[in-house]
Amino acid sequence: MNTGTSAVPDADVGDRLVVAITARALFDLEDSHELFESEGVEAYAEHQRRRENDVLAPGIAFPMVRKLLALNAGTPKDAPRVEVILLSRNSSDTGLRIFNSIEHHGLAMTRAVFTSGAPVYPYIRPFGAQLFLSANPDSVREALENGVAAATILPSKAPDRSHDQLRIAFDGDAVIFGDESERLSQEVGLAAFHANESEFAHEPLTGGPFRGFLAALHRLQQAFPTEDSPIRTALVTARSAPAHKRVILTLRQWGVRLDEALFLGGRDKGPFLEAFGADIFFDDSHHNVENARRHVATGHVPHGVSNPDA
Repeated sequence: MNTGTSAVPDADVGDRLVVAITARALFDLEDSHELFESEGVEAYAEHQRRRENDVLAPGIAFPMVRKLLALNAGTPKDAPRVEVILLSRNSSDTGLRIFNSIEHHGLAMTRAVFTSGAPVYPYIRPFGAQLFLSANPDSVREALENGVAAATILPSKAPDRSHDQLRIAFDGDAVIFGDESERLSQEVGLAAFHANESEFAHEPLTGGPFRGFLAALHRLQQAFPTEDSPIRTALVTARSAPAHKRVILTLRQWGVRLDEALFLGGRDKGPFLEAFGADIFFDDSHHNVENARRHVATGHVPHGVSNPDA
């Protein structure tokens, strides 16, 4: 595993899906983090060294990462379809427990950066990552400001049933799409929003922070038969008719396929996400993520009009 705080651009990423993830999103490190917050870095470092052979339990994003890496079955080791990279504020010394846990769980992760407390977001782009997942909201905001799809992984409930498929769900406005329509809804009201979406139904929405990741995921889907794909995607939006048409036509113009589209008209999203069996759901709204995380793993996207302090 390559370590250190210098990274070189990966010129051979091509159509590979690259996901960067922090240790606290991948593993359950909450007890260790609380120790760091209460007693400081030296106590944390000693704790990690003393327990470096104790395997870390899976964290919120672990099931998704395992399914992502399983998509490499049948591919050459030097040309995977998917790569997951660890970005950690640990030092390489305190990070040894994380390495040991990756090995124990059989995760084929071969690249990592340890920054000894420095920000990790500068290393996302050199690796060519299209998605960054972290438990640190500040790191996520920095990544979004630098044009990378990113989400804060929140304490969430795993669904009672799981699928062999990797199932990813997205909100629409301010996540896949820009926030201009959501901004209109909040500033002028729902009636004006619907009138605007009907008038401009044939004018594509702008792209949001997750447009690039969605496109990369779509390219990955094309490597598999449509009728037997190991990946399933869903749009789960508060929109309803007549505001659905602009969304459908925008995705059509982008040439992107979403397997399911749920236009919920303001209904709580959590039960529908559980029915879909989402491995992870991305949304910008605090209300929606609070509801969703009671049902499925959830990432908050601090972007757009619903996040004025982001």
